[in-house]
Amino acid sequence: MSDSLGGSSLRPVIPLSDGELLDAYSQAVASTVQQAGPAVVHIQARAAKGRGGSGSGFLISPDGFVMTNSHVVHGAETVRAQTPDGRESRAEVIGDDPDTDLAVLRIDLPEVRHLRFADSERITVGQIAIAIGNPLGLDNTVTAGIVSALGRTFPSSTGRLIDNVLQTDAALNPGNSGGPLLDTRGRVIGVNTAIIPAAQGICFAIGSKTAEFVASWLIKEGRIRRGYVGVGGQDVSIHERVARFHQLRQRSGILVHTIEKGSAAEEAGLEANDILIWLDHEELRSVHELHRLLVLREPNRKSRLTVLRKHELVHLWITPRERAYE
Repeated sequence: MSDSLGGSSLRPVIPLSDGELLDAYSQAVASTVQQAGPAVVHIQARAAKGRGGSGSGFLISPDGFVMTNSHVVHGAETVRAQTPDGRESRAEVIGDDPDTDLAVLRIDLPEVRHLRFADSERITVGQIAIAIGNPLGLDNTVTAGIVSALGRTFPSSTGRLIDNVLQTDAALNPGNSGGPLLDTRGRVIGVNTAIIPAAQGICFAIGSKTAEFVASWLIKEGRIRRGYVGVGGQDVSIHERVARFHQLRQRSGILVHTIEKGSAAEEAGLEANDILIWLDHEELRSVHELHRLLVLREPNRKSRLTVLRKHELVHLWITPRERAYE
């Protein structure tokens, strides 16, 4: 038998054994840890009266910027970071955003390795996810599994719902909060968080697109001044027939799950299962787009919010409010 490209014989495909497949999986995890591990640091925070906590973080730039969870460093008077090779540094809190449980620090150490963000909107259920932490400062702890769900929401310490959270069956070890969730190419797909008391045996992570966006603003301004509408939701596709009927260019929006009492969303008349599609003339294709717009525009500005409600277009007036935290 010969193929059509040059007459060479085709060889039968020999399926890999379970052991060989397991070795391939193990090698992928081990390679990722070897590549990314040096960028994952231990963080020790001290507050007033000797109180403090610890967690993990990871370098996001060669000049010492570190991403971690807000709850690890919020309110701390002093913060120190330690790399896996034993080097220590005082860490300056550049910015802290309790609404997304994210914070950015800066350390002063030469020749540090840093990680790059992947696009969390391209993540698929079933792909391998690797959670790395540095709970003691001298070595990494690792768990691995798959992405088991997308589009989760849960409340931050401020009560605001964090949207589009990743869920994996890679258990979150103690002290790993603030560390990276990685794909097999060593890119950050999320920031692990442990603010959910019932999250035992699983890991939740703030998606990398949210993390990268928040980090850029914290580095630039030290805080995020955002409008707040009071909804929790997730990205959802808009049916092709509905989009054509209403002559919509977009094919996705934000499905509303929850509406907070007394919020701007409740006052505007928003309802559960509405699909947000426009804020004024800006398309809302994803939760990330809504967050971006609420940061870029001035709070307390009255805006027209357009939603799909049972396949009908409904226009509402909403005034996002600014939320400030100590």
